[in-house]
Amino acid sequence: MEQVQTPVLEDETPAVPHETSASPMLSGDAALVVGLAATAMPFAHTAEDQSESWLRTLRLHGNVGRALAGLGMTEEQLVSRAIPAHESVGTPVPEGDVVERVVRSATEFTIARGGEATGTGDILFALFDVYGRTMDRALFMHGISRSQVFEALSGVRTGA
Repeated sequence: MEQVQTPVLEDETPAVPHETSASPMLSGDAALVVGLAATAMPFAHTAEDQSESWLRTLRLHGNVGRALAGLGMTEEQLVSRAIPAHESVGTPVPEGDVVERVVRSATEFTIARGGEATGTGDILFALFDVYGRTMDRALFMHGISRSQVFEALSGVRTGA
């Protein structure tokens, strides 16, 4: 499939084509989140590390980034201490290519809601799908709950 360069605009604006023309495209913000998280995954030794990497990236981009910022999550909160792999204790990382799993799940959420583009909100829902309670714990470590994020996202989406 030929890929066409398109500008990166808003969170819900298609920017990066998916596998087929029938699939929704990643928005510019979602593509950036996926790309940055993909570079971090090889260095994450546990599911907790991976969840934190996704949060660190989401915090800075799109509707989810605005919602997290509105809830008081700062970049300083996202600094975590480095632990050597042999000392790492936590939940094993999900099997397979986790980035592909997240994108596939996010695309399914986009299709289910009838969206034209996969945005950061779809990525967040996919992260809950892939990581489950581990993602809830990552948010909890920053003093935020899943329900608070959902409530903040509804305010971001409606312009409130």
